[in-house]
Amino acid sequence: MDNAADFVKSWTKLTKEWNAQMEAELAPQLTAGQLEVLELMKVHEPMKPSDLLPHLETTPAAITTLLDRMERAGLVERNRDEGDRRIVWVTMTALGRSEVERGITVRSAIVNRSLDLVSSHNRQLLVYLISKVAGTREPIAAKDRTTAASDTGNDANDQNQNVESSAM
Repeated sequence: MDNAADFVKSWTKLTKEWNAQMEAELAPQLTAGQLEVLELMKVHEPMKPSDLLPHLETTPAAITTLLDRMERAGLVERNRDEGDRRIVWVTMTALGRSEVERGITVRSAIVNRSLDLVSSHNRQLLVYLISKVAGTREPIAAKDRTTAASDTGNDANDQNQNVESSAM
């Protein structure tokens, strides 16, 4: 297999396992999708349902259904805007706030169980490389590049050697 196929196979297996563990450990109060909404609200609260669209890969109808379930479960509440009754604001309840913290803790434990299988150095390297591939890694300022390269083996050849030696 080529690198892409190996990556896809491994990533697919890992994410399936993580998702299954998340659903089992979050149940019965919370789902992974609901956790994602609560995490967004933790940062951007209050939100209109339409504010969730750019962050979630779904439709407006699916967001409405998800918010209906979350409201019935006591995780969020919807209130009309006092100035414009057409606008609906979604906020977390006290239960929603406690569940988002529990959900983050559960997810961290699941991911850490996987990361514990590799050394601390390789764990840092793995996080670095995945964030680079995903485009979530912030560029290092020019003055910090020399320090970062010497501290973390930021040179591409060093990284390739580290990955190859740890894979053996």
